[in-house]
Amino acid sequence: MRIFAFILTCLGGVNWLTIGALQYDFVAGIFGTQANIFSRLIYVLIGISSVYILLVTIFSKGRLKLFGYKKKKPQPTLKQEEDF
Repeated sequence: MRIFAFILTCLGGVNWLTIGALQYDFVAGIFGTQANIFSRLIYVLIGISSVYILLVTIFSKGRLKLFGYKKKKPQPTLKQEEDF
């Protein structure tokens, strides 16, 4: 979920870059106009993903883990096995 939200947020940033630098709305260019239902859906999805990324970053105290990997438990060494 986080990686999908991150990608959508990056695409939204690129869209804003093209609007600011080139005066071209990339999403509206693909779907016709800004008023098109598909354009509006993409805008809403990008907005929701931006809020999600923001909240995840705040609640994880600034650490945004895009991939949900877990830390592996250390394997017991031979000395630890002998103690059992």
